[in-house]
Amino acid sequence: MTVGFESPLPPARTGIADYSAALLGALRRRGRVEVTPKRADVRLYHLGNNQLHRKIYQRAIERPGIVVLHDAVLNHFCLGSLDEGAYVDEFVYNYGEWRRDLARDLWQNRACSAFHERYYAYPMLRRIAESALAVIVHNPAAARIVRQHAPAAHVIEIPHLLAPPPAAHAADAIHFRNQLGLTPRHFLFGVFGYLRESKRIMNILRAFAVIRRELPQTRLLVCGEFTSPDLARAAEPLIRQQPGIIRLKYLPESDFWLAASACDAGINLRYPAAGETSGIAIRLMGLGKAVMVTDAEESARHPATACFRIAHGVAEGASLMEHSRVAALLPLTTREIGRRAAGHVQSFHSLDRVADMYWETLCAYGNSSH
Repeated sequence: MTVGFESPLPPARTGIADYSAALLGALRRRGRVEVTPKRADVRLYHLGNNQLHRKIYQRAIERPGIVVLHDAVLNHFCLGSLDEGAYVDEFVYNYGEWRRDLARDLWQNRACSAFHERYYAYPMLRRIAESALAVIVHNPAAARIVRQHAPAAHVIEIPHLLAPPPAAHAADAIHFRNQLGLTPRHFLFGVFGYLRESKRIMNILRAFAVIRRELPQTRLLVCGEFTSPDLARAAEPLIRQQPGIIRLKYLPESDFWLAASACDAGINLRYPAAGETSGIAIRLMGLGKAVMVTDAEESARHPATACFRIAHGVAEGASLMEHSRVAALLPLTTREIGRRAAGHVQSFHSLDRVADMYWETLCAYGNSSH
């Protein structure tokens, strides 16, 4: 059996590319897997909102296979890949002719699509979910969204994977903290990845301003690139003006692991959510870090004792500040939460376990095609 593997891969600077590289290596230890071959017994398509997936999406429609939905909301992908007429027609295909005026309105106001909830309320999954042999998702929220759009779809939940991190040395993390001007008494929160509105950056910055006035030993590492010039213009002044915030741009893989190891706790919020499981949150938890995640269906598989759950909506700011105080004031409790997180992730999200689940699925569909 030959598996056709279709996904962005490094050096593309996306979490899906890193995920796919790790999965590809693991699958090749189980059988024959080729990247974008002309012929294959079964194809595995990785899809997300990034325009790097445009040709992959087209091929998944033309030559149906197994689709991995890393984002269960493709509205933003459609806004970036279609013109107005095609977008409106695709929206109507998903939600009916009576929604045509709504589709035109969404297109005309697409500048606010990154943060307005109504764009997340219309995932536009029907075409890809109906054509796929099976749809792989990473959490219950994504599974529910797919079934709403294609009730007959075969939906398989496979956890997000954790690729083994490079060997870590405590001395390296201490040295990294020293370079940032941090001592053992400082408590460092970390925010990583592409910085977009849905990661609640502005609320995080506002909450940290309050926390640091109460607890001067706290620090916040903001690491990554802004995806929106407007958000960058709004956030960067707050970052520059606030003492205690450490700003780093994009980090290559090895430096990410070092910076993550140097943190005492992670902040990884998502609202509105797109049905995605955060690879960064899984990595931080795998390192034994207590991570603050939005209390939502996307994170439902994380044990309540293995993370900090942050309320969304109007309660988000207060919830974030409350849990930040607990994390900084009770470091032993925070480390215990991180220890439990590592145990959960290293078993439930282990690369070998996840690769076995993928391979079982691929074999079921690949063998049935003969």
